[in-house]
Amino acid sequence: MKARIQNPALTVPGAFNALQLLAASVHDAGIPEVTHYLVQLRASQINGCSVCVDIHSRELEHAGEPSARIFTVSAWREAPYFSDAERAALALTEAATRLADHPDPVPDDIWDEAARHYSERQLAALVISIATINAWNRLNAATRQIGGDWAEQVIQPASQPS
Repeated sequence: MKARIQNPALTVPGAFNALQLLAASVHDAGIPEVTHYLVQLRASQINGCSVCVDIHSRELEHAGEPSARIFTVSAWREAPYFSDAERAALALTEAATRLADHPDPVPDDIWDEAARHYSERQLAALVISIATINAWNRLNAATRQIGGDWAEQVIQPASQPS
């Protein structure tokens, strides 16, 4: 497999930095870093973005997540490894990623369950996180960007609890 073109975020001046700033904007909302990684991995699986699946599964690994959790993100409903809050975030991720699949893209029951676990600020951060990873997925998948061992270089060390 070969990329069609260089990643558009690297080609268009300022795009990469803008996406990085948008992604970073959500990290002070009080959502666990692992939840962001789970959200990013799940959206990337849905969108078929091999680069992001590679990166975010490695981030989960670096954050100390057990293989069973990483391997079962795509089947989170049937897997016993996820908290109720993580399940709510994953359901919101799926709904907000598959907008065209349903007449009511994000039904009240999915939103209400997420709102049971997250504050308004945290919900806003989750929606931004989901939108950001979907943007990356679309850039990468449309241009057939290639994952691989280089992904290890872009992984940031997991934040340590204070």
